[in-house]
Amino acid sequence: MRDQGLDEAIRAAGGITELARRIGISQPSVSNWERVPAERVLSVEAVTGVARSILRPDLYGANTPARDEVDAARAQEYALLATLLARAPDAQLLARLARLKGDPSPLGMAHAALGEAAASLDIEAVGREYFDLFVGLGRGELLPYGSYYLTGFLYERPLARLRGDLARLGIARADRQSEPEDSAATLCEIMAALASGSIEAPPEAEREIFEKHIAPWMGRFFADLAISEKAQFYARVGALGQTFMEIEAQAFRLPQ
Repeated sequence: MRDQGLDEAIRAAGGITELARRIGISQPSVSNWERVPAERVLSVEAVTGVARSILRPDLYGANTPARDEVDAARAQEYALLATLLARAPDAQLLARLARLKGDPSPLGMAHAALGEAAASLDIEAVGREYFDLFVGLGRGELLPYGSYYLTGFLYERPLARLRGDLARLGIARADRQSEPEDSAATLCEIMAALASGSIEAPPEAEREIFEKHIAPWMGRFFADLAISEKAQFYARVGALGQTFMEIEAQAFRLPQ
């Protein structure tokens, strides 16, 4: 039997099939859920607007220990990037992004620029961008995978090393996950779950995943996205990702 939080997410999305489409997984996967998996909470929240405290009160309810505010903000940033890289935003998400505001900080200005792009472009234009950049006829302009950026080929040693480290940390591959784990979307989703505490892992897990499997290449990917001639909305996603990766790199260089 599905729990209340999952039912609410399904209603908000307009059905199981639509929820699955929005978060980029198969419809049977969502049909088999009894509750929203911990690693999917932030993505489901992002695409449905249903608060995490409703989706998983056992993880985010009033009686659960509060997470550090910085980690909570980091989790939201990673979840946003994961959502936008996994699939083109639908009209509801684009409308929510259009309301983004920002402070004068580099990250705040990147948020404001993304909000302006979301407000100025229609859903069809953003969908075409996503297709041209990441899908294409045969392949998209960019291949957002660690193996490709580090070796020039897909499914190479960087992916094997990542899988070994995830297994050692007790992080399991999601059921029916079609994307390799070294995709930018999947790695951002993993970091969101680690930062939010919805995946139990050793304290050093975030630093290890970032330094070994994100820092060596993802900043370059976001930089390429930011300057792509095919991108308007996604150029702003690239600029946001590039800025956030720089902030994360500086933070992880600080002494523990």
